[in-house]
Amino acid sequence: MQWVGLQPRTLGRGLSTFCSKWSSVHVLMLVVLGVGPSASARHHMQLMVKPSRNTDVVRATHFSAGIPVSTVLTRMFVCGLLRTPNIDRLAEEGVKLTQHLAAAPVCTPSRSSFLTGRHSFRSGMEADDGYRALQWNGGSGGLPANETTFARILQQQGYATGLIGKWHQGVNCESRTDHCHHPLNHGFDYFYGMPFTLVNDCRPGGSPELDAVTRARLRLYTQVAALGVLTVAVGKMCGLISVSWKAVLGAAGLVFLFFVSWYASFGFVRRWNCILMRNHDVTEQPMVLERTASLMLHEAVSYIERNKHRPFLLFVSLLHVHVPLVTTKQFLGKSQHGLYGDSVEEMDWLVGEILKAVEVNGLKNTTVTYFTSDHGGHLEARDEHSQLGGWNGIFRGGKGMGGWEGGIRVPGVFRWPGVLPAGRVIHEPTSLMDVFPTVVQLGGGDVPQDRVIDGRSLVPLLQGTAEHSAHEFLFHYCGKYLHAARWHEKDSGRLWKVHYMTPRFHPKGAGACYDRHLCPCSGDGVTQHSPPLLFDLSRDPSEARPLSPGSEPRYHAVVARVGEAVKQHRRTLSPVPPQLSLGNIIWKPWLQPCCGTFPLCACGQDGDPSET
Repeated sequence: MQWVGLQPRTLGRGLSTFCSKWSSVHVLMLVVLGVGPSASARHHMQLMVKPSRNTDVVRATHFSAGIPVSTVLTRMFVCGLLRTPNIDRLAEEGVKLTQHLAAAPVCTPSRSSFLTGRHSFRSGMEADDGYRALQWNGGSGGLPANETTFARILQQQGYATGLIGKWHQGVNCESRTDHCHHPLNHGFDYFYGMPFTLVNDCRPGGSPELDAVTRARLRLYTQVAALGVLTVAVGKMCGLISVSWKAVLGAAGLVFLFFVSWYASFGFVRRWNCILMRNHDVTEQPMVLERTASLMLHEAVSYIERNKHRPFLLFVSLLHVHVPLVTTKQFLGKSQHGLYGDSVEEMDWLVGEILKAVEVNGLKNTTVTYFTSDHGGHLEARDEHSQLGGWNGIFRGGKGMGGWEGGIRVPGVFRWPGVLPAGRVIHEPTSLMDVFPTVVQLGGGDVPQDRVIDGRSLVPLLQGTAEHSAHEFLFHYCGKYLHAARWHEKDSGRLWKVHYMTPRFHPKGAGACYDRHLCPCSGDGVTQHSPPLLFDLSRDPSEARPLSPGSEPRYHAVVARVGEAVKQHRRTLSPVPPQLSLGNIIWKPWLQPCCGTFPLCACGQDGDPSET
């Protein structure tokens, strides 16, 4: 979950959701803008992110791997499963966006778009095929230095800018100390948190998750090769094979080198990826998951207290509701929704503690808070007992699916007491990319004019001076592939959605790809539709009834109009260096952040030597 607190300059003057919607969230974001006590009122902005699943101005990266809380209007606790009084109160006191959309269905590209206001492929943070998110702290890919984040613009406006929690936008490029992708190189002047993201490997004894298929294949190849060498050696000893011992030892040496080449990375995933950093220094390697929540809460509250007399931006990206579901003893077994519910309820408590810090320090009425998620619930994340990745309610699909609503519909709440009307509900299509120009405007900065910015400021919509969203069309990608596009026909109020590709669910008739970790974006795992599928989301939000020329007289006209918009959109695209290529994704030991002397990297909290 991510939370951002900003104290705005001078502008004039919560999310209750279906339990089914909340249980689908993977990542949540919260942005807080606060007007300073001085006359010309500079803003304080606070962002909280909770990974997934998962954005964050209070951003929850995974309301279990990527929690898309599509904002519907019934309190979660009505269902009796999840108790979230703090998030409910935030929604009641704020403006709710019921058609809030992530720009990508997985965390790395979604966060890139959120930070820059641009589709992730414009910065190379998407992939043609294969890896769709960064895999290692020791990789060379990440958010390019020439990209401008809202934090950088606010920093130039005199704001203190802090990030607490998950980053997952890369660390280094060419050396262990260049920090080219690090938060401090992207406009944040303080960072405490996890440069990577949570994976099952972070839990001692947890089942392998990071590139598990490749890891299993490499292990099999090693075992087969070792068995072959052993067989030859036995044959040599028994006189059954005429081969020199030099050849046998040479082959054994090659097998050993092959094993070391991959085990040096995959054998130590927890030590390489599951670390905590303060600014450029590693403070805990590997991190102890059970105490991370309290550390991040302490950091967030301390940041607010240190900067309460000056304009600040705080981006909090909590690790809750992201698999593995790590929950402290205080909340274990307390919910009626298993481990996932325990994690959600602890996350709600953390949100409440951070909001309490805002109020105790007298900043509530001068703080704008934004809460959302970076993608939908991870339907494929399950064990033998329960669903671990959330549920997306009435919306079809989930994390990893760029076209279906369940993969990209996320919660959206803005709270600014005395400025934004409490209880206002906006049903217009909006995007996480809109946060960039919105925050920039509230912070008194200017949106860059030297590049394409896909987001549009939400200020007029939030204040009620605009009736409709600035987006007529929105384009939904899976990797670099356009899967769908929507057209908000403002005159009629119709909301059309055209699907050009959809994932093939497995087993057939299921709602996800249960034969793999995520549904693919291309190849044999998708169906290309010609003519495309057409839905009217204003009447069929579940995307259950595709329209046809027989059922919709305007079918051909709508598909043609959206097709023309897609052509115009594609004229704005230009090639950029790919950040998620194999060369950038693979682990490079000389780039690995390390506490101590590499490869003996180990330390406890705040860099103290550790025996872990």
